[in-house]
Amino acid sequence: MLRKNALLFIAGLLLAGVIISCQPESKPAIEGDKLREYAGALVNRSLYEQAIEVYDDYLEDYKVDKTEQANVNYIIADLYFERLNDYESALAYYLKVKHLYPESSLIDETNKKIVACLERLERSEDAQQALDEAVQLDPSDVQKKRPGEVVARIGKREITQGDLDFQISKLPPSVRDQFKTTEQKLNFLREYVATELLFDTAKRAGFDKDPEVIEGAFQAKKSLMVQKLLADRVAAKARVEEDDLELYYQAHKDDYAEKDEEGNIVREKSLQEVQEEVARDLTRKKYMDAYQAMIEKMLLTEDVQFFESRVQ
Repeated sequence: MLRKNALLFIAGLLLAGVIISCQPESKPAIEGDKLREYAGALVNRSLYEQAIEVYDDYLEDYKVDKTEQANVNYIIADLYFERLNDYESALAYYLKVKHLYPESSLIDETNKKIVACLERLERSEDAQQALDEAVQLDPSDVQKKRPGEVVARIGKREITQGDLDFQISKLPPSVRDQFKTTEQKLNFLREYVATELLFDTAKRAGFDKDPEVIEGAFQAKKSLMVQKLLADRVAAKARVEEDDLELYYQAHKDDYAEKDEEGNIVREKSLQEVQEEVARDLTRKKYMDAYQAMIEKMLLTEDVQFFESRVQ
């Protein structure tokens, strides 16, 4: 009896499996083309991380051919490389294209981008090896989808309106405002192309291996890293609240008073009159206090010693 029940149970499981397998495969509620368009719209609005998420969902949820898979993975890699400057993530996706889709017409450009990623990650030996391994194909076969119309071409490399807008968006606000009209953008484009041409020429001339260039790049990198650290660890502590302004103003009221030639106070100014100046001074003080505290902590942690008597 037990054996019969066990057989019936197994048969039931098999039947259930057959029924489930015969059910029509559920389809995503949104058409793949629509999701692809949505991802492109996010890119055009500079929402690059969100676009990558949508592209990943598109690859996971929709059955697309290998050509499309390669193209989308390449787009994701480009977003990491050109827009987010996340070279490790970009490298991972470029390698995915190279190894999973070796027949793709994107392989030539992918190999070049792999080398560029490794160079930016300061892995020069790996970059040279990748360069040696690269398969040279016709770059004209590359099927890239970038936002906007092509506004310039350097050989076979295309620069689109999206590329132009992105480069302008990276400028400081005060400089960015100088490139709003079509003519101003054209001037920027010409300067950008000129810089790219000069860079390519300098690289072909071997200046990327020049000791002064290498040292200068290192110093620039060190400076940027320090700036990022200060922005992350110090600037956050220099934020000023409204209550802080009142307290600081009351403690330094005389510093903001109107004075005569001999330094005598003629009239006290209200906080409302000098609020911007007070905020600027307090922000500077809080920044310097946080900076000094961080440096003193580092001096102790790293056991730093100064030998002042030896300095000549």
